[in-house]
Amino acid sequence: MIEGIFVDGLIFSIMVMGVLISYRILDFPDLTADGSFATGAAVATISIVNGYGLLAAALLATLSGAVAGLITAMIHNKLKVPGLLAGILTMTMLYSINIRILGGRANVPLLKIDTLYTKMPEVFSFLPGPWALLTGTLLIVFFVKILMDLFFRTDLGISIGALGSNEQMIISMGINPRLLKIIGISISNGLIALSGGLLAQYQGFADANLGVGMIVQGLAAIMIGEFLFSTNKIFFITLRVIFGAIIYKALMFLGRYYGYYIHLTPSDLKLLTGILVILSLIIAQTRAAASSADARKKAIRRNNERRKGLNEEKNNA
Repeated sequence: MIEGIFVDGLIFSIMVMGVLISYRILDFPDLTADGSFATGAAVATISIVNGYGLLAAALLATLSGAVAGLITAMIHNKLKVPGLLAGILTMTMLYSINIRILGGRANVPLLKIDTLYTKMPEVFSFLPGPWALLTGTLLIVFFVKILMDLFFRTDLGISIGALGSNEQMIISMGINPRLLKIIGISISNGLIALSGGLLAQYQGFADANLGVGMIVQGLAAIMIGEFLFSTNKIFFITLRVIFGAIIYKALMFLGRYYGYYIHLTPSDLKLLTGILVILSLIIAQTRAAASSADARKKAIRRNNERRKGLNEEKNNA
């Protein structure tokens, strides 16, 4: 049971890393994720069913998400459509595309077909089944995390990070912000689609509605992670994303299996997610206000001490 929460949370954390890029690093409200997550699941599932291999399935799923992100960025850049609307347009179109990828069906199972999660117990045969799945997923997630950490230490990654904070500075440096948005949003949705492909293999099926509400869930996980510790280093930012995703899934597990004590039903989990986001925003604003007030008090105290020192020097003179 506990192992299942960790596996689910780790798979989910890859999706949250993608949301982190668009919402936190690029400051781009991208709703494509709800569609690209299901696209990754559909592409990975159909690839496996058609015998393309597990590695090819993962790569194709990631590529499909990157293409979805590219479409959103192109709509935003070329047609001057606001980022939020561009993401909604792509997400809406992806639903029909996902149905076509799945062969006109809303759901395709992976029963009696070798997937990554049926192979892991064989690879880690020295471990019990659930722990083998956890170990394999942990390795995949940390591989993705390391790649992301390394990328955002390159000149291109640093430029993408700077774009979300100060676009005018990027323009003054002679860098095309549109190109950076295309790259950033494509990487974001590529990670989201990869997460969808992994989840489809873990659950044993792909569904056209698999990505519904993923953006809200991703934001909730990011905010939970931000409460753990403050940092500006990409290594720790991605680490707290992983922790936040696991904690979020643990909270959802508690709500699903023990919520009946307070009359919660599975249909209330979306409500619970929304409440978590709202509470996170309230706490974040309260902390920011408290921090500003504390900084103001310290500044006043320093000024008073400085004035007192000057007065003492005058008196001594």
